Amino acid sequence: MSQGIMVILLGIVTFGVKGGYDSAKTVADKTEIFSLLANIGDSKSLIIHPASTTHQQLNDDQQVTTGVTKDLIRLSVGLEDIDDLKGDLELAFSQIDSKVLST
Repeated sequence: MSQGIMVILLGIVTFGVKGGYDSAKTVADKTEIFSLLANIGDSKSLIIHPASTTHQQLNDDQQVTTGVTKDLIRLSVGLEDIDDLKGDLELAFSQIDSKVLST
């Protein structure tokens, strides 16, 4: 009997969102597949907006010192279908106020 090797690739993606704090918080709050959690490396996909969650107790200067900007979003990509994840993010991004994106 042959034994197979299963390779699972997970990843962390960090990026900024045009429109700053409100836009980034909207994206984090409006996803449905991504869970709003601070964990990383889980088998399920996670999203976090550090400025409004894990680093909210810090003032602006302290946040910047730790590498957190108001527009920052961190994703931990899990095992869900990539097309489902992309669709979830597209839907969340569509909730950003279009006036913010045109500036």
